[in-house]
Amino acid sequence: MLADAGLKWVILGHSERRSLCHESSQVVAEKTVYCLKQGVKVIVCIGETLAQREAGDTSKVVTEQLGEVAKSLGSDASQWKQVVVAYEPVWAIGTGKVATADQAQEVHQTLRSWLSSNTSSEIAQSTRIIYGGSVSAKNCTELASLPDVDGFLVGGASLKPEFADIIKSGSAKDPSSK
Repeated sequence: MLADAGLKWVILGHSERRSLCHESSQVVAEKTVYCLKQGVKVIVCIGETLAQREAGDTSKVVTEQLGEVAKSLGSDASQWKQVVVAYEPVWAIGTGKVATADQAQEVHQTLRSWLSSNTSSEIAQSTRIIYGGSVSAKNCTELASLPDVDGFLVGGASLKPEFADIIKSGSAKDPSSK
């Protein structure tokens, strides 16, 4: 239906779908493959809860979530070019809390390193990994300047005038650095 309607992108694995609809990472991976076969590009959301973060399980949780997609796509760089990974710490969505720049960079770097080890270095470098946890005009420039943050998935702030500032923060990073 999405492809028939002319839509180019879909968001899969968002925290509400994972929690309210009990969508497993395997289901997210299956949907990813299906959408790509239909010509629809995918933003795959991954992220940990506050309890998982406090338990020190962030890396384990996000790499397991991404791992299911990687099992399905393998090392096919052409498929990975149609996928964007969105790190959305569940504890930061709609709470006004945001990962510090160090926390965001650490997780993004972990994901990129994991992709390199489990797919290929080409895929790790070319896959866009974006941040989506309470991005605002106050934190967007610092987050955009991080080496492994390739952009944002913006929720509620996209409905506010400050969204223009978030869009402009994209110029904080040299596009030739990726």
